Amino acid sequence: MLSVRVAATSELPAVVALPVSPGENNSGVELTTTAVPVPNGLATECTGLLAQTAHTGRAGAVQALPRPGSRPHHVLLVGIGAGTEADWRAAGAALARAAVRQPELTVALPLDADPAAIRGVAEGLRLASYRFRLGADAPEQAPRLAEVTLAVDDPSRYESVLAVATAVTEATALARELTNQPSNRKNPAWFVDRIAQAAGALPGVRLRVWDETALQRDGFGGIMAVGGGSAQPPRLLQISWEPPAADRHVVLVGKGITFDTGGVSIKPVSGMKLMRKDMAGAAAVCAAALGAAELRLPVRVTALVALAENMPSGSAQRPGDVVRHWDGRTSEVRNTDAEGRLVLADALAYAAAELAPDTLVDLATLTGANAVALGARTAALYTEDDALAEALIGAATEAGERVWRMPLVEDYTEAVHSDIADLNNSPEIGAGSVTAALYLREFTGAARGRWVHLDMSAPSWIDRDEGELTRGATGWGVRTLLRWLAALPT
Repeated sequence: MLSVRVAATSELPAVVALPVSPGENNSGVELTTTAVPVPNGLATECTGLLAQTAHTGRAGAVQALPRPGSRPHHVLLVGIGAGTEADWRAAGAALARAAVRQPELTVALPLDADPAAIRGVAEGLRLASYRFRLGADAPEQAPRLAEVTLAVDDPSRYESVLAVATAVTEATALARELTNQPSNRKNPAWFVDRIAQAAGALPGVRLRVWDETALQRDGFGGIMAVGGGSAQPPRLLQISWEPPAADRHVVLVGKGITFDTGGVSIKPVSGMKLMRKDMAGAAAVCAAALGAAELRLPVRVTALVALAENMPSGSAQRPGDVVRHWDGRTSEVRNTDAEGRLVLADALAYAAAELAPDTLVDLATLTGANAVALGARTAALYTEDDALAEALIGAATEAGERVWRMPLVEDYTEAVHSDIADLNNSPEIGAGSVTAALYLREFTGAARGRWVHLDMSAPSWIDRDEGELTRGATGWGVRTLLRWLAALPT
């Protein structure tokens, strides 16, 4: 990823970005006083260009000022709006794109800048510079920008917040890479190996893996049923970060369907082409757990991810089958394309009974109804705990990710029950995201009142570059979880 550092400098480099903010009382825009002195002549040029181009100072708006033969020879005037962390994140993302063909960039920060501004601009720069590509770029099209310097008055003041921004964006990039990976490369065993590789450099992180033999032996019937149709056997992966003296335990559960055909209830081609992303919840919780270890957060974090490939074959589960889960409950399979909740049921039941979580959170690309209800950029949050909902929504807002609390409608509970089993995996009353959450709640045991479900199918993917997001997997949830974990009382 793009390297970002903080440094003090007394003169303007060859390529520089200068922040622009709206003037008071709608009096136009103005250059912000920065830690790097701006010569009067350059300031006059910039002010004239701002007036000519009607630059508004809106966060992320960029106007280029080429100056051949002068130093600096390229100036980017970037709007920072009100100067909030979100505004600086937008500015950083815009600069990453505007300077992508430049060999270097220095961003002049305001004198005595708020550390939140450093975090925002660093996250925006690094997130927006992320690319996943397996083909080769033509030399004239390949990005050149590899390092950005944030020019500040006192680098030592900002090194710790920059380290946090770096760790968070590295974790987000890991989730994006895992989700973007095509499924002819990515299967449950590959996913486990990739996480083991990432965890290897982090002291204090432990992994446990159940292969298909162990899953069968220990009674994880939902995971085995969903993975039974594939030549690639399922896995259950547990990541443990246990810092000394941590007295709070958070368990993160993720849906990890490495490809979803729908099984015997097969999807149309149009519904299948992006199903390599059906493990984005697993990617997010794994990346968040590893990010917590990288940041040395003083909270015990366990990530538990159920990994399977949902394929049709002679050994696949069928509509009408009854599956017995880890806790002994049974599910009637009415639709094999409602497979995510079957694997999550096993993982949630195990987590609630065996891991004794103080808080249990699951992330899953669970339903298309998420997008119907909330659009393409917003996840649905379900919980019975008002304070927990408020804390996670606040963390998401700070992180720049969108989430909206949805109701657990008790009137719909009966629809989740089955005549021949304890539950059914596909009620036919509509409200698909709500009924999926109600189904999962049945497996949360003693953790029910401290459980949160995040249906994040829609925001896990984006079809175009937008803000700090680049086309493809977004890594949704990593930034929210790390903000929330970092803010937990110790």
